[in-house]
Amino acid sequence: MFRSKKDIVFVILAGIFITNAVVAELIGGKLIQVGPFVMSIGILPWPVVFLTTDLINEYFGEKGVKKLSYITACLIAYAFIILLLAILVPAAKGISPVNDSQFYAVFGQSMWIIAGSIIAFLVSQLIDVTVFWFFKNRTGERKIWLRTTGSTVVSQLFDSFIVLGIAFWLPGKINFDTFLSSAIVGYTFKLGIAILLTPLIYLGHHLIKKYLSEETE
Repeated sequence: MFRSKKDIVFVILAGIFITNAVVAELIGGKLIQVGPFVMSIGILPWPVVFLTTDLINEYFGEKGVKKLSYITACLIAYAFIILLLAILVPAAKGISPVNDSQFYAVFGQSMWIIAGSIIAFLVSQLIDVTVFWFFKNRTGERKIWLRTTGSTVVSQLFDSFIVLGIAFWLPGKINFDTFLSSAIVGYTFKLGIAILLTPLIYLGHHLIKKYLSEETE
């Protein structure tokens, strides 16, 4: 099934990428308090998405990331369709440990959240890959930290404001001040995590390069 070690690496990275992206969208409706600020719990899996995005960029190029991003966006939409069907089917009265209202409270995402999530994901990913290759074309194999962190700095600025703006501010779920502070806090958190993950980027780069080199020996 897998013709080369590179195929195996892509499947593993793609699996990690898709899983964390879908999970992030499913839990994104929960807002948490961080000091005086509010942000979505959905930001927690995103650092892993950043990590795999950068590694896929390195070894499978711009087309690899774009194709995977489109596929993931479709899978996110598919997940929400399945959840909608699950919401419409009534729970067994007196038997199900989770009743309809509880299930809806957790998974009853509005159309605004679905639209915001998918649009923000696609826009941020396309911006990320563009910025990544802007830096890589100018630095070659050097300065991995510049292209990984630089792409995250720009792409997540758009992501943080788009998803909260469409999902929560436009439908009137939060006011503008809360929207602004939440987006800034979420962006700052994701940026900080991305910087902290820089050593893991180098580690992942080293391990994959070593693994793939064994195939040519």
